[in-house]
Amino acid sequence: MEPKRTPLYNEHVRLKGKIVDFFGWNLPVEYSNIKAEHLAVRTHAGIFDVSHMGQIEVKGKGALALVQYLTINDATLIKDGQAQYTAFCRDDGTTIDDVILYRFSNDHFFFVVNAANIEKDFDWVKSHCPQNIELINRSEDFALIALQGPNAEKILQKLCSEKLASLSSFHFLQTSVAKIPEVIVARTGYTGENGFELFCEPQDAPGLWNALLTAGKELGILPCGLAARDTLRLEAALCLYGHELDDNTTPLEAGLGWVTKLNTVDEFIGKEALVDSKEKGLSKKLVGFTLVDKGIPREGYAIVNGDEQIGKVTSGTLSPTLNIPIGLGFVKTEFAKVGTHFFIDIRGKLKEAKVVKLPFYKKK
Repeated sequence: MEPKRTPLYNEHVRLKGKIVDFFGWNLPVEYSNIKAEHLAVRTHAGIFDVSHMGQIEVKGKGALALVQYLTINDATLIKDGQAQYTAFCRDDGTTIDDVILYRFSNDHFFFVVNAANIEKDFDWVKSHCPQNIELINRSEDFALIALQGPNAEKILQKLCSEKLASLSSFHFLQTSVAKIPEVIVARTGYTGENGFELFCEPQDAPGLWNALLTAGKELGILPCGLAARDTLRLEAALCLYGHELDDNTTPLEAGLGWVTKLNTVDEFIGKEALVDSKEKGLSKKLVGFTLVDKGIPREGYAIVNGDEQIGKVTSGTLSPTLNIPIGLGFVKTEFAKVGTHFFIDIRGKLKEAKVVKLPFYKKK
């Protein structure tokens, strides 16, 4: 089966992006240089095509009660025009997906879900959806562009009459951008930087993309691929489904206790199992580490202490911002304390690593 193309595919080809198959989508892994793209986001601005992400719309009387039951966070805390990071769990507490919930009104929400999980998530939500609530897979109806970096607001403000400085983190509005009507502008992102994610109709995406590139030309903007998106989110210690979260991992193990509202939400799917695992004590925890020795940790590498394997690397890279090897991985809980030393098995050679406080990078 041929990979799908986003509405921006021709723009990526024109910009000489290196196209790869990413979960059934043709997307640019890089344009010119991964490090340059990464550093542009840290110092100036970068623009990403994230149209492969899915959108699931929930409408009707009782929508709030449904999303509250489906998610681990407290959906009643957000008002119209606000978004919330949360997750779907099974009855046993394992993670179906991590998602962002957007609230348009008490009876109208949508989830932004990971590309690899669109069908799985939709089917799961549908299995819990009462007949009076309308559930729509809107993934084909939107293109999604991420504009990230210290100059993101200046760039977008050139194209938008709304005062963006008053749009707080995890808030959104609908407005005209570059004369394109009804663009959803959300102060969200996946890079650890200030920025926005822009939802528009597919046919409007090339015009919006090029308007942003033109507006950002003097402010250091670069088009960025999947590789830079991954190194940026890793420095910010943001989970990636399939790595730090999967079918065998709970949000508590993955360090998402801060969004898992066990004490304030009466009932959600997976709560009982999560309460039980917290009371018994977690057997593994996600940690961040830096290498003391030279080498680059990669997904799947064993984490060892003496003769014992105590865990596994989920993500790793040479940090372009910090210029040191960094990684995330699960270890037995007794090895999760900051300052703990262990070893990473890199192609048969043991390299010393140290558990550090997360995130690796925090914007100033």
